[in-house]
Amino acid sequence: MQNRKLKRIVYHIRHAYLTSNNVVLAVALVIATSWAIASVQAVERNYQLQRVIDGKRRQLHLAELQSENLRFEQRYFKSSEYQTLELKRRLGLAEPGEHVLVLPPNSERAKLVDTASLSTTPTAPVKQPPFEQWLNFLFGDKPVEK
Repeated sequence: MQNRKLKRIVYHIRHAYLTSNNVVLAVALVIATSWAIASVQAVERNYQLQRVIDGKRRQLHLAELQSENLRFEQRYFKSSEYQTLELKRRLGLAEPGEHVLVLPPNSERAKLVDTASLSTTPTAPVKQPPFEQWLNFLFGDKPVEK
């Protein structure tokens, strides 16, 4: 009995589901799925390669800017203006009419005052009412005469 039911199920599956149309459809579905997966992988690989290319282009652009900056610096260092300023700085020279002012190094007290003034937070600007802000925006900020 068990054998007969099993044979019936196999016969039903073979004749109902394993038709040539269904087999062709299954093969087409497998091919389409593999094509879709390969396409997604190709797009992902192209995206990764494009990111690498963009990074290399940014590095190239940065290197070009640095090179250009060094060329400008080189021209500046060759200029007579820089050479004059550097001679004045190193030898303590001055042009006629100029006065050289040599200051002693800062004392510890002056350094403490300087660092204290840097560490304090700046005061917030005075908040004006919106109407006055609009007037200042439209007509310009006019100084108050005393």
